[in-house]
Amino acid sequence: MKIFFLSLVGKLTHEFRLVAADRRSWKILLFGAINLICIGFLLMWCSSTNSIALTAYTYLTIFDLFSLVTCLISYWVMMKKPSPVYSFGFERFEVLAVFASTVLAQLGALFILKESAERFLEQPEIHTGRLLVGTFVALFFNLFTMLSIKNKPFAYVSEAASTSWLQEHVADLSRSICGIIPGLSSIFLPRMNPFVLIDIAGALALCITYMLIEINNYFAVDTASAIAIALMTFGTMYPMSVYSGKVLLQTTPPHVIGQLDKLLREVSTLDGVLEVRNEHFWTLGFGTLAGSVHVRIRRDANEQMVLAHVTNRLYTLVSTLTVQIFKDDWIRPTLSSVPIANNILNLSDHHIIPMPSLKAADNLNPVTSTPAKPSSPPPEFSFNTPGKNVSPVILLNTQTKPYGLGFNHGSAPYSSVLNQGLGIPGMGAAQGFRTGFANAPSRYGTNARGQPRP
Repeated sequence: MKIFFLSLVGKLTHEFRLVAADRRSWKILLFGAINLICIGFLLMWCSSTNSIALTAYTYLTIFDLFSLVTCLISYWVMMKKPSPVYSFGFERFEVLAVFASTVLAQLGALFILKESAERFLEQPEIHTGRLLVGTFVALFFNLFTMLSIKNKPFAYVSEAASTSWLQEHVADLSRSICGIIPGLSSIFLPRMNPFVLIDIAGALALCITYMLIEINNYFAVDTASAIAIALMTFGTMYPMSVYSGKVLLQTTPPHVIGQLDKLLREVSTLDGVLEVRNEHFWTLGFGTLAGSVHVRIRRDANEQMVLAHVTNRLYTLVSTLTVQIFKDDWIRPTLSSVPIANNILNLSDHHIIPMPSLKAADNLNPVTSTPAKPSSPPPEFSFNTPGKNVSPVILLNTQTKPYGLGFNHGSAPYSSVLNQGLGIPGMGAAQGFRTGFANAPSRYGTNARGQPRP
């Protein structure tokens, strides 16, 4: 266990040095150090003021630290190249970082809701000495971090994910304001940045809390503000968690399904393409689509030409594509064989003739091959066939023609009746088989002993 831990720490240190070697990451590391200092001061002020609303707002600063770590992971992903283990690259690491950050923020909001429910039973006294100072420090640092650092993963998720309930209410209010002042449409429309919006809304709730406590000593408003900030945090992070979770589950983005269907229809109409099947497309990373498809083509089609046309059509939307092409083939029947006895050494000298199974056809007449009713009389032509319940017969491959083959001796012999229509491939239609039964009747109307029937 100790060796595994040391090896893991060594790998993390090596990767961190790789990221730190890039000058773009120095700015992120500097903001991360300032963020840790700011979190330390805010937690001390939360303890001194006994304000749970300030604690809920401090969790947004902790979320900013997670976003900085996600930005570092994004830089690391751009430096790494695909490996045999990670053939599609490392883009899913930044998706996992976004998912983990948003889920942790929601867990913090649930913790605030739980603490607020306990405070409603026994509301403590709130000290407002550093409440307003902590609010403005957290607001300034959060906005400065969000606007100074270009966080590619969170910027993509905030635009691609569905809008939160806070954004929808602010959008309705913004339309009304922009109707009066059209110049503000570039700021409030089409929708505001969810992180900036929650920072401003949380600071506004803390300012209202400070004023109500200072005027009326209404301490319960601190708990109400904490619940409001927790609900806004949960409502803002939940759509991002859902979107990143669907990317991790390799689902097809809904907004590209129509375009994919159109491209697949175009591929199916290409020259030589018979069928397009087993298609699967999923989001590999933020803005990267991967997919695989099987294409069945004609036997006379050019594989490389079809592959080039299919790739050219789908590559406009799918950046990482795997196309498997196989030619159409006829279905040939398989030849079945029966087990060969151990005493047969030369297969070319023996031929196995499996007798038909009579267990399933005991009720069939051996001559007419029709079901024989117990009450019906025997057929007109019948004889005592000694071959019932006999195992498959192994016959020698002799070159002597069987008795009666090609000659007219009156009535047709039993051996010619048995061998009618049988032949060995490659030996001609005239080659027959000898039954091997010495007491087989040679004439209709006689029994096994040669005596005439009564």
